[in-house]
Amino acid sequence: MIDDRVEGLLRELAPQVLGAVVRRFGHFDTAEDAVQEALLAAAAQWPRDGVPDNPRGWLITVTSRRLTDLLRSEQARQRREEQWVAQPAGPSVPEADDTLILLFMCCHPALSPASQIALTLRAVGGLTTAEIARAFLVPEATMTRRITRAKQTIKDSGVPFRMPAQAERAERLGAVLHVLYLIFNEGYASTAGPSLQRTELSAEAIRLARMVHRLVGGGGAPQRGAGGEMLPGDGEVAGLLALMLLTDARRPARTGPNGELIPMAEQDRSRWNAAAIAEGVALISEVLPRGTPGPYQLQAAIAAVHDEAPTAEATDWPQILALYELLMRISDNPVVALNRAVAVAMVRGAPAGLALLDKLAADQRIARDHRLYAGRAHLLEMAGDGVAAYQAYLAAAQRATNLAQQRYLHARAERAPVIQRYRQP
Repeated sequence: MIDDRVEGLLRELAPQVLGAVVRRFGHFDTAEDAVQEALLAAAAQWPRDGVPDNPRGWLITVTSRRLTDLLRSEQARQRREEQWVAQPAGPSVPEADDTLILLFMCCHPALSPASQIALTLRAVGGLTTAEIARAFLVPEATMTRRITRAKQTIKDSGVPFRMPAQAERAERLGAVLHVLYLIFNEGYASTAGPSLQRTELSAEAIRLARMVHRLVGGGGAPQRGAGGEMLPGDGEVAGLLALMLLTDARRPARTGPNGELIPMAEQDRSRWNAAAIAEGVALISEVLPRGTPGPYQLQAAIAAVHDEAPTAEATDWPQILALYELLMRISDNPVVALNRAVAVAMVRGAPAGLALLDKLAADQRIARDHRLYAGRAHLLEMAGDGVAAYQAYLAAAQRATNLAQQRYLHARAERAPVIQRYRQP
């Protein structure tokens, strides 16, 4: 078993190594395979022999050697070897972090939005193909083919490894933000596995969001693309960063001593990260008044209302509901609709929220998602229907793929009133 320190270091270095090798040699598709082999070698050697003094340089060297072997085995070996001869032997390893360039490259407009996201989650986020397949609700073999085609498209496009010009960046920014949002979500609430969260992924998403925010800089209003479509400006970049900070601020209180999930209403708010909350509130407070807010800004505003409430009972649910109403107008997202239904229940009563969930159950995008059943169970508890709540919690647990979430949902079912009633003498 690889220890957590080495695993975290490898995950942090992987996109940097891939960026450095692609910058030097090109061949994005083959380079990604070579990086994976170098990571496997490191995972086997470093726990035994110790981490090298320059782990990034070690990985780049091993990756470059493996890439040489892979390229020489191709049919165009002679032509590529002649190109390699022209390369100076043993160049120094650049110290710049090319992760941001790699991020924009993976969001190349030649790729479909789904392929952009899948490739970035693989190359930059470090997720396995199986994890990405679960996030997209498709078979692993299907996702493998999608990622392979995406890498081939990048290769065939001949795009140089450099930061795109400003106009190109604007065209790709929406995809970049969506990818970072998904990486953060996978880190904050893992789709599968024994742990509720993978902090290295959420931390990397926040780091990359900070880099994009610095890159985009001050223009708050949305821009228009070549086709007239609205493009996110700095306001949405700041909104996404604020959303990540305000959400991640609760992480210290989300789990108990044994990794068990603690819902927001029961969390010890003194353990929330006050500095992250202050930074997130400042970001969203600065950009929200500039103009019509986008979805990330509205989600950040909702997170801010939650984080600024001293207790769960003091939460300003009418304000949260108003923000969800605005969000629903610009976002056809079933998860947003689910959260709005909960907000409606908190303001107007559980029956009103349950009525919305009944309609949402017809949406095939979320009909089998454990979150729909968990939300229904929560509202049924509020309505005092212990039998139905118990059944809904079990249905949610059966559909959850994360073990921590499964244990939480089973525990909630055990706490449902129907169980207590059955156990009475």
